[in-house]
Amino acid sequence: MSGRSRALIAASLLAADFTNLGEEVRAVESAGADWIHFDITDGHFVENLTMGPLVVEAIRPITKLALDVHLMIEDPARFIKPFARAGADSISVHVETTRHLIRVLEMIRAHNIKAGVVLSPAIGPEQLKWVLDYVSHILVLTVSPGFGGQRLLPHSYDRIRMVAAMVRDHGSDILIQADGGVNLTTIAPLADAGVDVFTLGSALFSSDDYGAMIPRFRKEAGR
Repeated sequence: MSGRSRALIAASLLAADFTNLGEEVRAVESAGADWIHFDITDGHFVENLTMGPLVVEAIRPITKLALDVHLMIEDPARFIKPFARAGADSISVHVETTRHLIRVLEMIRAHNIKAGVVLSPAIGPEQLKWVLDYVSHILVLTVSPGFGGQRLLPHSYDRIRMVAAMVRDHGSDILIQADGGVNLTTIAPLADAGVDVFTLGSALFSSDDYGAMIPRFRKEAGR
């Protein structure tokens, strides 16, 4: 298990009620969430379309929480500036969506926001070793990219252990984030594998009491 004292909770708006999005954000903030997570898709890298910079811009004035943007899009460099201007606190990009990953990570950092790298299930963790100096967090995608509500892929735990070992060997303070299939059954083994940030979608937003669920998730994580 990670040595961090507190599990960080990222509430994924993909599972929220879009007819009442502002109240959903206020509710999870009041319940103790740490980040608001945005899954951004383009209909090309993955099949579905979700949301864009205007949603981030609309949410920014109503919460003090960190706004965490996950770009599941081709050629992510095109959208770094729009999301930075919209108020993102961090932007994560996939290893496989750009030929110039370090350049894109440097573009993110140039806007004085945190850069993250995303590891899809079919991408080898060894590809991260050259970018550890450029990121504040590593998002390990524990389902196939795209749609919410999927089950966590069983090999995800071993992949997270590999990433955690790489971060320890690097001697850095990089956060490890898990996204996909995080629920009350999977959160404890994810924590044991080395996860610091737990992205909660349907497991949180399907509850009628966010204030009870978030502490329960932290308890299950052992933190």
